[in-house]
This record gives sequence, structure tokens and C-alpha cells, in this order.
Amino acid sequence: MMKFVVLALMVVGAYGCGLPTFPPIVKRVVGGEDARPHSWPWQISLQYTSNSAWYHTCGGTLIASQWVLTAAHCISSSRTYRVAMGKHNLAEVEDGSVAIAAGKIVVHEKWSSFFIRNDIALVKLANPITFSDTISPACLPAEGYILPHNAPCYVTGWGRTKTGGPLPDILQQALLPVVDHATCTKTDWWGSQVKETMVCAGGDGIVSGCNGDSGGPLNCQNADGAWEVHGIVSFGSGLSCNLAKKPTVFTRVTSYITWINSTIASN
Repeated sequence: MMKFVVLALMVVGAYGCGLPTFPPIVKRVVGGEDARPHSWPWQISLQYTSNSAWYHTCGGTLIASQWVLTAAHCISSSRTYRVAMGKHNLAEVEDGSVAIAAGKIVVHEKWSSFFIRNDIALVKLANPITFSDTISPACLPAEGYILPHNAPCYVTGWGRTKTGGPLPDILQQALLPVVDHATCTKTDWWGSQVKETMVCAGGDGIVSGCNGDSGGPLNCQNADGAWEVHGIVSFGSGLSCNLAKKPTVFTRVTSYITWINSTIASN
């Protein structure tokens, strides 16, 4: 672990992980909202090509100059992908943004689409990105760390703002307090569908992740003020994005730190 931390610090250089040039304006109130431009500079748009055009399909998190963290269920072997970084408005050409082809994609070897297990993948950019005011990485949390109940984390992405609603052009952010494992696995919540390799957040019936947010981060601020990626948007209720007692379920990043480190080291 220490070896990886030293490497990460060397790579980040002047732009420390989890410390955006333009800090997010976060409010501990219910309700999604437009994010401050470039305040989540590790948020990426995973895009696929069709008929010579590019389309947003999932979110993801830049964690190093050549690596992006996303969900396994976002990846299809039949598609060609690129990673758009430094974006705020997907409908506009923006200064400080760049799109780089996906050079290699590593899906967790034990990914199960049937049981939704090990929903994690790493995308290696075809070329390293130079960090800037608009593009910089999130920090990885300590291996095995468990977020406390009601920890004030934020989901970010270009997912639908409500069930059946349109996909927004502007990056959205929403406060999603963490729901501890004991609560999330109650029979009237998610029950046995949620495993300890997952983390739940939300569930108030008002705010949640939704279609298009998949693969994106659950952003949580550590004691030093830096933002860490603790979750990868994995699944929610098929009945509604905003269903009470059915919080958004994320792949718990702290369960996969060893896998992330070893995958990067071997590729």
C-alpha cells in the first residue's frame, strides 16, 4: 500500500488527488443540482461511438494519469470507447476538456452480470493525460475502510434527474448520505442482494443515482479535506430511481484496492 501511495504522489505532482482547483459548492440539503463547473475534475464521461458520433453511456473516475475507474456493467466487448475529461456541459465544446481513446479495458475477472457482483472495471487511456485545473484525479481511500452511517457523500454524473426523465447536459451533483450495511440489508430495504463489497447511499425516496450515472463516483471528503472515491454506481431499483428504502448501491472501492493496484501494476 505504501509503495502505491508514493507512486501516486509522484504522478499527481502539482495537482494533488482529491483537491480541485475549483472546490465544489456542497450543500447538506436534499435535492440534486447543477455542479459548479470543473469542481469534480476527476469525473469522466465514458462514451461509445455509433454512426461516427459519440454518446455518453456511463460515468467514471480518473484515479491516475492513465487510469479510470468505472463499473463492469458499463463495458461491452462490441463497442469502441473513449474517455471525455474536463467536461461540464456535454453538449458544448469546452476549453480545458479532452477526449482520449480507451487503450485497454480490464473488467474484474469475477464480474457476474446475473448476481451483480464485482461490478468494477479499469480503463487504461491510450495516452496519459496531463493534469490541469479542469482535469485531476480523485484519491483512493484506505483499503477496508467502512464509511459510517449518514456520512455526507455526493454522487455526481450526467444521469437522468428523475425516472424516465431526460439526460442532462450539465454535470449534476446530489447529497447521498451513506446507509450502513445493517440497515441496507434489512428485508424491507435491499435484503440479501447487498453484500459487504457494496455500499448503499440515499434511500429517502427523493434523491438517487439514475440511468446514465452508472460507473460514476460516490465522492466522500476525508479528514484532510481531500475527496476520495468510495463507490462506483452499480445498481438501483428497476421500479424507480427514487424509491424509498431502495438506496443507490455502489461497488465499495475499499474492497478492491488490492485488485486496483495489481491491475495497474501489471498493465
